[in-house]
Amino acid sequence: MPKRILQGKVVSDKNEQTVTVLVERRFKHPLLHKTVRMSKKFRAHDAENRFKVGDTVRIAECAPISKTKRWTVLTDEAVSA
Repeated sequence: MPKRILQGKVVSDKNEQTVTVLVERRFKHPLLHKTVRMSKKFRAHDAENRFKVGDTVRIAECAPISKTKRWTVLTDEAVSA
């Protein structure tokens, strides 16, 4: 099964080796035909504590690391906005 990769903005880096990433998606409402924005927060593993609040990052699915962490930050580069 392929792993999902999402892009979002870091909204919290207060925990050790963990960042909270806000991922926003846009879609057209099926009945109203209006563009709707929905967002969701994911907790991702950041082993080196490299990313700070406001950074745009990419996260990928992984095996469970803790009770709430199921994602890891891709370290290849920070995505430029």
